[in-house]
Amino acid sequence: MGSVSNFRKSFARGALGAVSGLLAGYTALAVAELVASLVRPQAGPVTVVGGAAIDRTPAALKDFAIRTFGESDKLVLQLGILATLGLLGIVLGIVSLRYRRAGAAGVLLFGVIGAAAALTRPDSGGVADVLPSMAGAAAGALILYFLAGKLSSGAVPETGSDGWSRRSFVVAASITAVAATGVGAVGRTLTGRRGQGAVASRTAVELPAPASPAQPLPRGVQLKAEGISSFTTPNRDFYRVDTALVVPKVDADTWRLRIRGKGVTRPRTYTFQELLERPLIERDITLTCVSNEVGGPYIGHARWLGVRLADLLQECGVKPPSRGGKADQLVARSVDGMTLGSPVEDVMDGRDAILAVGMNGEPLPFDHGFPVRMLVPGLYGYVSACKWIEEIELTTFDSYDPYWVKRKWARKAPIKTQARIDTPKPFARPTGELVTVAGVAWAQHRGIQRVEVRIDDGPWQDADLATQASIDTWRQWSYPWKTTPGGHTLTVRATDGTGVVQTEERTRTIPDGASGWHSVFVTPG
Repeated sequence: MGSVSNFRKSFARGALGAVSGLLAGYTALAVAELVASLVRPQAGPVTVVGGAAIDRTPAALKDFAIRTFGESDKLVLQLGILATLGLLGIVLGIVSLRYRRAGAAGVLLFGVIGAAAALTRPDSGGVADVLPSMAGAAAGALILYFLAGKLSSGAVPETGSDGWSRRSFVVAASITAVAATGVGAVGRTLTGRRGQGAVASRTAVELPAPASPAQPLPRGVQLKAEGISSFTTPNRDFYRVDTALVVPKVDADTWRLRIRGKGVTRPRTYTFQELLERPLIERDITLTCVSNEVGGPYIGHARWLGVRLADLLQECGVKPPSRGGKADQLVARSVDGMTLGSPVEDVMDGRDAILAVGMNGEPLPFDHGFPVRMLVPGLYGYVSACKWIEEIELTTFDSYDPYWVKRKWARKAPIKTQARIDTPKPFARPTGELVTVAGVAWAQHRGIQRVEVRIDDGPWQDADLATQASIDTWRQWSYPWKTTPGGHTLTVRATDGTGVVQTEERTRTIPDGASGWHSVFVTPG
């Protein structure tokens, strides 16, 4: 009986040690959040460690995360970091029962790791960014040392206790939990207030009428097929793929865009208001992410309003390589440190490359780059669609590798021809003798001239095409399928505006976008 009793006492003491470790970690994060709200929200330890993890994640694993978790990949990463910190806190709490200083030192070590991660981030604010991690770690170490002392054999025992004071520990732990919660709440409140200026600046934006408005969408761009994508994607439904764990809230009143670099004879800095006062163009452009698998969801269409990028570059003295320009790469830098590289020739070849300020009739949402983002029709987003842009540097492909190129993605990435079946869905059991097969096809800046559907291994049959809005937009299609009993594989392929048929060869998204025909298996009911 004595051994059972001792085991229970040891287990109870160990459990409370684990609780002390969790409370130390909770306190560390709360204090770090408060300090980050005073320094810079992006400097919080979870954000900087998560960002460092993204930076160092192999391209294949990053692509897997996007494919598996979709737009929840950042949430999954943050939850994973918190779970890891929780487990380590438990371990350090138990260790501190015998080695108080070692446990506290372990918490401090994680602060050092967070500080190092903060300094290596592309958008690092310098030494100030280490303060949240270090302040949080110091607070967590002190709490762990203090709570472990309440559980040590040297603590004043209560009547009937076994060398340690459970009641005093519970009181101390409760006070710690309440205090940490309050500190965290203050930090979140201050962080929210820091973003109020940006929110107010967006609310105050009145988008001017475009000097060159988009043509009304022609009749027939949207097919009346149940289950097909909407031709224009609502802002709330537009895909988001980026590396920002905290969406930047940029105040339009203080935002600046700098253009400099090789071949820039007249460097310029523009304010947001100066861009709004320029002649704006409005265009329908479909965007596609390079991480979009065959048949994937990372594509959307919007009507964009912005400044023609080539005009700004010409004002600064920039010439494309074909006209003797010194730079062949345009590097766009975001406020979060992201760098994207675009071919200067493509940006200045007459296509509607723009610095967008509006999306579907309203100022850009924060998730999509407010106050200004860049768009280049025909190029995947990772080489053209810089959100929260603040600088454009003209350089060469030989002298500089942007963020994604350093991670083994291709330097140049024209969008590949693709077609997708929206309806029927995979493994559906459609009813009726005649089923409408429908979807979308895209080959931005080349357009779509033909879509074909194949049933099992039968011949390719022409689908009916919706009206094409422009060569920079996707195009809808449909095919009336007379069904037969049993399971069938439906396959689609497209031909772009230059007459090139979409390749059957199946490739991964890395290094320059997926290719292959999209198929679904269905069983008519």
